[in-house]
Amino acid sequence: MSFLDHLEDLRWHLIRATVAVLIAGTLAFLMSNFIFETIIFGPKRMTFPTYQWLCQASQFIGVDTTFCLEEFPFRIQNRTMAGQFSAHIWTSIYAGLIIAFPYVVYQFWKFISPGLNPNERKHSRGFIIITSLLFFIGVLFGYYIVTPLSINFLGTYNVSSEISNEIDLSSYIALVRSSSLASGLVFELPIVIYFLTKIGLVTPQILKKYRKFALVIVLIISAIITPPDIASQVIVAIPILILYQISIYISKIVVRNQAKQAKKNLKKP
Repeated sequence: MSFLDHLEDLRWHLIRATVAVLIAGTLAFLMSNFIFETIIFGPKRMTFPTYQWLCQASQFIGVDTTFCLEEFPFRIQNRTMAGQFSAHIWTSIYAGLIIAFPYVVYQFWKFISPGLNPNERKHSRGFIIITSLLFFIGVLFGYYIVTPLSINFLGTYNVSSEISNEIDLSSYIALVRSSSLASGLVFELPIVIYFLTKIGLVTPQILKKYRKFALVIVLIISAIITPPDIASQVIVAIPILILYQISIYISKIVVRNQAKQAKKNLKKP
């Protein structure tokens, strides 16, 4: 295929992926009551599972925390005419992206797979499943861990009793969305390392050598997607560090397989 043919092929894959996101987004739009009342505003209620667990844990160790409040000392408001409609539209689109993620990855895979040799395709059969699984685990981690910690810290933070927190709808939804999606993308680290190792930009030795720098980067990422308290940053940093260690192991496997394939090629007449 020529370069223009590749571009045309990519265009159709992008169109199919976009259509899938729009269809899933339309379904999310029609399920607005479940999306908003159960999912979006779930972390605002103290009956949310994360708060219940953290409240029980704090009571067990005898520590007073804000996880045992009856309700948060803030309310959500809309201050623009089209605010609620815009929130409905964009939330549906992002929900459609999350729902259709496996199909989007499938279209990406369909585009790059013809460029792989049969052996590479054989060892990459679980790409879609693993990529989607990591993404969904990351989204759940962001929703059930990062989002509640952020809302609890920021929603109860008060510099003066003269100030009441009235959070704008778009600000609240942006926090829930960014925490969940950012975590989902961060959990794709092993996949990113896999491809970087395949093309020779990363090796296990490099990953080990710069482990200390990686730790600093992980802490910076944790600080960006969590509220500015040490406990939240540590909770988020732990799974990212685990993923980094898994990435080193994956990189070793890729390098070992490449070495085996190179030996086989040398033995061929």
